[in-house]
Amino acid sequence: MTFRYSRAVFCALMLATAQPALADKKYGPGVTDTEVKIGQTMPYSGPASAYGTQGRLEEAYYAMINAKGGVNGRKIKLISLDDAYSPPKTVEQTRRLVEQDEVLAIIGTIGTPTNSAIQKYLNQKKVPQIFISTGAAKWDDPKNFPWTTQLYPPYQMEGMIFAKYLLKNKPDAKLGVFSQNDDAGKDYVKGLKDGLGDKAKTMIVKEVTYEVSDPTVDSQIVSLKASGADTLFTMATPKFGAQAIRKVYELGWKPLNYVVSVSSSIKGVMEPAGIEASKGLLTALAFKTPTDPTWENAADVKEFKEFLAKWYPQGDIADGSNVTGYISAYMTVKVIEMCGDDLTRENLLKQATNLNKVVAPLLLPGIAISTRPDRYAPFTQMQIATFDGKSWVPQGETFNTDAAAGQ
Repeated sequence: MTFRYSRAVFCALMLATAQPALADKKYGPGVTDTEVKIGQTMPYSGPASAYGTQGRLEEAYYAMINAKGGVNGRKIKLISLDDAYSPPKTVEQTRRLVEQDEVLAIIGTIGTPTNSAIQKYLNQKKVPQIFISTGAAKWDDPKNFPWTTQLYPPYQMEGMIFAKYLLKNKPDAKLGVFSQNDDAGKDYVKGLKDGLGDKAKTMIVKEVTYEVSDPTVDSQIVSLKASGADTLFTMATPKFGAQAIRKVYELGWKPLNYVVSVSSSIKGVMEPAGIEASKGLLTALAFKTPTDPTWENAADVKEFKEFLAKWYPQGDIADGSNVTGYISAYMTVKVIEMCGDDLTRENLLKQATNLNKVVAPLLLPGIAISTRPDRYAPFTQMQIATFDGKSWVPQGETFNTDAAAGQ
């Protein structure tokens, strides 16, 4: 009898000690002991298909991580679907990822209109929509959309940083403002004006906008030149950015010309506009340009080149989308690792919104990624750079501002 009682006690004790170990593992949809399933949509076709390389690079990055054993013993399975940069298609594909594929989270989807189309749905479902590739102010809204975070320098912040640069280096500028007539354009211009403060009224001599349906922006550039502006703030997407740069050159106009980071691709903007026409342009950077000789011996740039050669040889090192995708994939691995065995949607969001000065590869020196539950915008620092005909060359100090998107 005593033996049977002791054995029962022993079994009970063993069960009790085993249960906490089991309880330590908390899994959300798409997670097992061996796999973490995540999803995204990308413009693999349609008018923005050039950006599709970002998704393909991320797939290659996760393949590399999986070949090394995965994250905490789990392989990352990315389901990346084509949305053709069409919001209705984004909605359709995202619903499939959530309701059929049952992914843990939507990570890295590109674009303001596409992410806008799924933001409410994902927040209602409490599905993380994290590290999205757009810098609009609306993504830093933890009160109304707590499940959505970005991984791109906020547009308002970038506008403020150029304002800081102007106030320090050309306080008497006669500023012309050229922007796209949409939320992104308005964010950039708001940041610029906020940064200039009271001087905005006297410094800005003319503002013009363009529509994405416009065939050219020649008339807008002619109008800005006629205003007497000696400094130009160019907020445009790549096609129109190239047109604007080219027209400024053709007019023989030589303003101090700042082009925003979304239109700073050497391959996608400078080359189409003409290298000679692009020399001397300014932009703001948070990321290194891997083709810049300055970073030739930097360890992270060497690793990026080795990664491309082995895992994504079709990736163009001069394409900024590949840099963005590399950082996005790195940060995704980082937060999954931080989750440990608590791979729930709630904990994934918690880790993504409590990042403390994470120095991801390919960030410029002195720049780190930080988020807080009350401020999702990941960057507060950028550096002004000049295009010398070959690459963007950082100059001067790194500008720092806490006026991140949404603040």
